[in-house]
Amino acid sequence: MKNIVILGDSYSTYEGYIPQDYHFYYCEQGREVGPPVTKMALKDTWWKRLLDDAGDNLLQNNSWSGSTIGYTGYDGEDCSASSSFIYRFRRLKEDGFFDKNRIDTIYIFGGTNDSWSNAPLGSMQFEDWQEKDLYSVLPAICYLIHEVKAAAKNTEIVVVINTDIKEEIQDGLQAAANRYGVKYIRLQNIEKENGHPNANGMSQIYQQVKGIRK
Repeated sequence: MKNIVILGDSYSTYEGYIPQDYHFYYCEQGREVGPPVTKMALKDTWWKRLLDDAGDNLLQNNSWSGSTIGYTGYDGEDCSASSSFIYRFRRLKEDGFFDKNRIDTIYIFGGTNDSWSNAPLGSMQFEDWQEKDLYSVLPAICYLIHEVKAAAKNTEIVVVINTDIKEEIQDGLQAAANRYGVKYIRLQNIEKENGHPNANGMSQIYQQVKGIRK
């Protein structure tokens, strides 16, 4: 049995399975919630299907709906100390999460909100980051993947690249994964409603991610 960690956004959220106070997009059927929350059976989410298929353990699903990898959120919001992937990763690192736990696989599934929010792209930057650089998407992608790999030694890291987002971000995620020697999967033909995978889309994500798993 492998221990799995997810760093994600709305595509990986589910009420009750992410840290308290994190924003979720998916919840169980029968809940009385309004938009933009979407009801879906837990078993239909891409990550639960993956876990159940292999009998793996979800060590933590660190996903936040609407979150960006970099520090720039919607309407230019500064997410350097709130929802950004980088901030959430740093909190885990500071808490000793990577030292205290045996982690077999980390899935990094983001970039969607960086695209939708029209955050500044910047350019690929593979070293010597300053905090100001992380307000741009491409340097933030490089920084995150580099730092996750450094913190989670002997861990398989898989970057999941979404469809229907800016090509510069798709290519940037792939280039950073290649640069730092981690796995990646570029998703294809995912069925969505309101920009988010429905149950069939979740199954498509699961099948494609499953295809590159060790």
